[in-house]
Amino acid sequence: MSAPTRVWLNRTYAENVFFIDLLRAAPVEVWATHVDADSPVLAAADHGLLEPDGLSAEAYVEFALDFCDRYRIDVFLPRLHQLAIARHRAEFAARGTALVCPPAGAIATFESKVDGYVAMAAAGLPVPSWHHVRTADELLLAVAELEEAGEQPCLKPASGAGGEGFRTITREPFGLGQLDGWPSAGVQLDQLAAAIAAAPGPVDLLVMPYLEGPEISVDCLADQDGRLLAAVGRSKRSRRRSFTTDPVYLEPTRHLIETFGMSYLSNVQFRHHRGVPVLLDINTRPSGGLHQLRLCGLNLPLAAVQLALGLRPALPPADELLGEDYALVAAIQPIRPARSVPLHQPEPMAALV
Repeated sequence: MSAPTRVWLNRTYAENVFFIDLLRAAPVEVWATHVDADSPVLAAADHGLLEPDGLSAEAYVEFALDFCDRYRIDVFLPRLHQLAIARHRAEFAARGTALVCPPAGAIATFESKVDGYVAMAAAGLPVPSWHHVRTADELLLAVAELEEAGEQPCLKPASGAGGEGFRTITREPFGLGQLDGWPSAGVQLDQLAAAIAAAPGPVDLLVMPYLEGPEISVDCLADQDGRLLAAVGRSKRSRRRSFTTDPVYLEPTRHLIETFGMSYLSNVQFRHHRGVPVLLDINTRPSGGLHQLRLCGLNLPLAAVQLALGLRPALPPADELLGEDYALVAAIQPIRPARSVPLHQPEPMAALV
């Protein structure tokens, strides 16, 4: 890329300051938007702007199309309202903006963990046992079946990011001993059943066996047709981190990426059930830890932008990708823009006021 390429990241998580750092390996002009004026991502970008809050998905698409027109964005990496934006890919392309995200069909499949597990099981991929819970009776039945099989039941929302809402389920009554130390991730079964029965709206939960570590988080790059170009697993065990290209993780990853056409950047997470790797979660976006792959010679953010521009990124051979074990440390990040570009609210559009 000989001329600066305008890349936009919308309302993304703070750790993507490191993602932006990796884009600096090429002539790139980074635009970032957020509703939080103190987001470190706004500080790391060349241009940090406040974006409107509270828009519906379709209204946000209109905002995004206008933003790409107004600021001549070449490449857009959407996180917020990714599915709605992907459904308008042709309209962004007509404005000269390439979207770096999987196709809408793949995103829709994995928006719900229930739909994702059903689709993966149908494709012959290794998934854990799971129960879709919408009522207190379904909860009690699911927990009883898992306990009878010798499993520790756990709970999480059927949709959501990261470990939000994860709890282990216990039958032990609350005692003062549970006030010692840090708050636990456990929830008492009877209390949970009562809360579900009293819920004012629909309940959409998954009950599953607790899966053993280490967690293996595989960061992936695929071309526009969903062919896997690079994949490296990051093993997480307490503070220790390491990389893996073990086929036991990478072959199911390849099958998943190519079955569902997961183009550009995505993330596939594994844990273990009785020693056997199973698919835990699929992210149709880059992971917050993607930048860690710089330690084994990969710059996947830049490679994804190059793909979007019709270029073929140079990637090291798979046998050269493994680095040493490492630990994570926090880095200091200013909360003011690195360059003197003031934060401001984009000019209101008639369609949004």
